[in-house]
Formats: sequence, C-alpha cells, structure tokens
Amino acid sequence: MKRLPVTKLALLALFSASVVFAQSNGAPDGAAMKETEPGIPVTDPLVREKCGGCHTPDAKGNLSRISWVRTTPEGWSQAIKRMVRLNGLYLTPDESRAVVKSLAASHGLAPEEAKPVMYLAEKRIIDESIIPNETMHGACASCHAYAQPMSWRRSKMEWKTLQDLHVALYSQADAQYRRPAEDSEQPEGRDPKDKLTRGEYALTYLPKVAGLHSPEWAAWSARQRAPRLAGDWLVVASVPGKGRFVGDFTVAPGKAPDEFITQAHLRALGDGATISRSGTGILYAGYSWRGSSKGTAAATPDDLASPARETMWFAPDQQSAQGRWFWGEYQEFGYDVKLVRATAAPAILAVVPGPVKVGTRGVQMRILGHNLPLSPAAADIDLGAGVSVTKILSATPQEMVIAADVAPAAMPGPRDVQVAGAVLEQAFPVYRNVDYIKATPETALARLGGIKFAKGYQQFEATGYDNGPDGKPNTSDDVALGPVDADWSMQEFMSVYYDDDMKYVGALSPTAFFTPGVEGPNPERRFGRNNYGEVWVVATARKERDKFGRPLSARAYLVVTVPMYQRFDQPEVAR
Repeated sequence: MKRLPVTKLALLALFSASVVFAQSNGAPDGAAMKETEPGIPVTDPLVREKCGGCHTPDAKGNLSRISWVRTTPEGWSQAIKRMVRLNGLYLTPDESRAVVKSLAASHGLAPEEAKPVMYLAEKRIIDESIIPNETMHGACASCHAYAQPMSWRRSKMEWKTLQDLHVALYSQADAQYRRPAEDSEQPEGRDPKDKLTRGEYALTYLPKVAGLHSPEWAAWSARQRAPRLAGDWLVVASVPGKGRFVGDFTVAPGKAPDEFITQAHLRALGDGATISRSGTGILYAGYSWRGSSKGTAAATPDDLASPARETMWFAPDQQSAQGRWFWGEYQEFGYDVKLVRATAAPAILAVVPGPVKVGTRGVQMRILGHNLPLSPAAADIDLGAGVSVTKILSATPQEMVIAADVAPAAMPGPRDVQVAGAVLEQAFPVYRNVDYIKATPETALARLGGIKFAKGYQQFEATGYDNGPDGKPNTSDDVALGPVDADWSMQEFMSVYYDDDMKYVGALSPTAFFTPGVEGPNPERRFGRNNYGEVWVVATARKERDKFGRPLSARAYLVVTVPMYQRFDQPEVAR
C-alpha cells in the first residue's frame, strides 16, 4: 500500500475534523461554521505576512483561527512548529522568535491566567490539583496534563474544533469523549437513555473557565508595558537533596528591548559552596521569562553547574519573580527560585539553621540578607511570638549573627522575621517534636535508559513534621521542619508476585539518589522482561524517634518505567 506524505495525512485529518465539526452542528457536509464571538485582531505585519497565506484575514484585521485563540509562548512555539512540519510554513529562526514574541504579547495569557499553569512550562512532575472533577480528568487529562488545555484560551467554536481534531487524529480521545459524564445532571428535556457525554460536558465547561475574552486579559492588554528588568536582583533558591542557596542575579540589556544577558552567583547555606552561572533570557508579554544559563559543567545528572532552561513568572510590577531553572533528559533536576529586586532598602533572604525547638536557650541564628543594619539593637529584631533576641554576635550588610531564646510555651509554627523594616515571612519554624517524617516526592517516576535513551533519575528527601497545635498528624496545621538525616533503602511493591522488581529497576544511593537500570529486554529476568517495575523507597530517620523509641520512617512509591520512545511536540521556545 502506498504511503501518503505526512503533510497529506495531516490535511486529510484536518479535513475530517472540519467535516465532523460541521455535521455535529447540523450544517451540510463540508460547510464552514462562522465565528460568532469577536476576534482579537492581528496587527503585526510579520505575523500577517507569514500566517495570512493560510489564515484568511477579514475586514476587522482578524486572521482565521489565530484571532480566536490565546496561549503561552510555549503554545505559540508549538503551533509554529506544527505549521512548519505539516503545512510547509517557512520561517528563519529570527522570524520564528519574532512571531512568538508578537503573539505572546497580543494573543497571550494575562499573568493571573498563566500563573496556575506555570508548572507545565517549569517541567514540574506533580499531582495536578487544578483538575475540577472526574469528568474533566477523563476528557482532558487521560492523555496529557490538564495544564495543557488550560494554557489556552479559545472561543466556543475553537474549543469544538479542537475536540473534533482530537477525534480525527486520536481514537482514544474519541473513546474518552463518548463516555458518560460523571459530574453532571442530565439536561432538562433530554432522553434519559441519551446520557450527557464527557465530550459534551467539556464543551460547556471549557468556554466558561477558559473562554477567549476575560476581564484579566482585558486589563492586562491595557497595562502591558515594556520590560524594565536591568539591574541587580536577590536570589533565594533550593534544590531537592542539595539544600538552600542565596545569591545575586544581575540582568543587563540584550540585543532587543525584551532580551537580556544574565549573571548569577549562588552560595549554599549548608557548606558555603559557590556556583556561578551566565545566560540569556526573553521576557514575553511583560511577565513571562524564558531563558537559558550554564555553569562550568556539561549537562550531567545531579550537577548544579549543568546547563539549564529558565522559566520564571515576573510579578506585573516587575519587582519580584518566581520559577524554576531545570535540566535533565526529562527535566527532573532544577532550582526552585525566587527573585526580588535589590534596592537601597534592607531585605532578608534566609534564616539559618532553620527549625528551632521550644525551650531552647542561646540558639545561634544567622540572618542572611541585603543592606542589613551595621549596628542593630536587639529591640530592632523581631523573631516572632515566643522567640527573643538575647545578643547580637556580629553584623554586616549581608549577614547578622544573633543568639536567641525560645520560650518553653511557644506555639509551634512558622515565624516571620523583621529587621529594620524588612520582613521575611515564614522564615523559620518553631517546633516541639519531630512527630513524623515524609519521604518526598511521595509518588515518583524514573525512566530506564543508558543504551539508546537517556536515563530519567529521581532524588528523594526525608522531611520532618511537627503535629502542630492540634497535636494530630497529617492535618492542615502540621509544621514542616525541612530535611532530616535518614538512611535509605528499597522494598518490594507487591503488585505482581515473584517479579523481584528490586533486583532490576536500579539502585538507590546513601544520599537518596535513584539511578535506574538500562532499557531493553533482560534475559536474566522472568519472561525476558524490561527492567521496569514498582518499589517502595524507604527513609529511616537517624536521630528522630517515635514515642516507643523506634526510629521514625516513611516510604515513597516509585515507578520505574520504559524510556519515552516517542516524543511529541517539544514546546520549549527555540533560542
């Protein structure tokens, strides 16, 4: 059988989708439906030149399809790559970057719309908490992250067109859409036998929560301004298994008003080791940073100087930012970062060592910051309820060392620290006991590799908790105390008898760094299976014990799976 070129297959799929769309709306076969919602005009000459050949312009300045969607820089980059691969669009790298910049600004998301789904661009592996119900989970999150559709805003017609395109391209999507909706009552007047489906429910839900027009976008379209990021910034960062860092982040102007050159200098709060990084970045739509940086190392697992991608969300006032600098084959390693602009005013970055126990006297604490007072009095420092400064041991603009007492009756919980008008919220916790620990991440994923595919690693930590004021574990008032020293081991997860996953999936280091096994059939394993499997990762505290004198322990569930053999669109913005 003769194979059709990819472009022809794509055109056939798109044609099928349009027919399905027209027929499902009662239109004659092949009849085109028209938008009823006002579009967002495209005014950029380059976008109109490159996209207008296929996306028909109208008298109001709209381009078909494009004017009825909004999305992130990754979303527009993904769309452009599809047009290049499937429809013959030709763009130079500079033109592609310019088009993504333009569309992210004119047809992007407002900061308030983008923030809840930043974890998708930040490549975080998390349990999604934004999925509203089981119906939307089945309709949208069975095949990809729910943040994928929620990174877009579409007209009602565009949501329908997207659903029809899924039906045309993916049989499993059609099956999911046809299942009965779990979270909706039957519409009045509808035949009880004709139950509302997931697909129908999604088409009523998505236009309400992710419609093309929103108050947030209307406000941001008026407020959006040129980026003014050049200058000095203060950095607070943390890396699982590596601890916390503080430092500075210098931003200099780049080749264009929205492009920048960066230098970062970080210092570990644990051993004082320093890391320097240099890079570049673009600020899309006035708040959305996408950049890259590198240190002194090649891209290697677990090396903090590895080249990294940078994704950050800048506050609309451009005075602070938060995000992630990540690297790795599937982005499992990275810094969680927060930035605040450095000014003449004092700022507090961190308090070391961290948790302090009730009733402790003379505990030495380091307050790290920027422009701290050189000659402070004890009364100038507020460590929160039940914690009092007894002596100032040293003071520089970057670090203040003090001695403090913690009252025996102090309430457990995080404390804010204030110095000379600067405040750091939840700077350190006060606790009574380490009541229990968690092995985090509690649900984890690693990928086999090492022959033809790169491995996907995993780093674990043991985190201590105080039960909090109510004295009960695993409630909302529990106090997180940070990492605790633990011994690590693996246990069999008994999902399949006699599969001995522990022998094959990989190895766990004393520092809780998991290295998976190689991919491919293993002749030493029963049925010659791959080295995939499920195990428990167990943390046993070295010092902390329960009321019976036994070491505290916890375990995390680890799935070690096959490599990602097939890769779909890579949504990173090409640099």
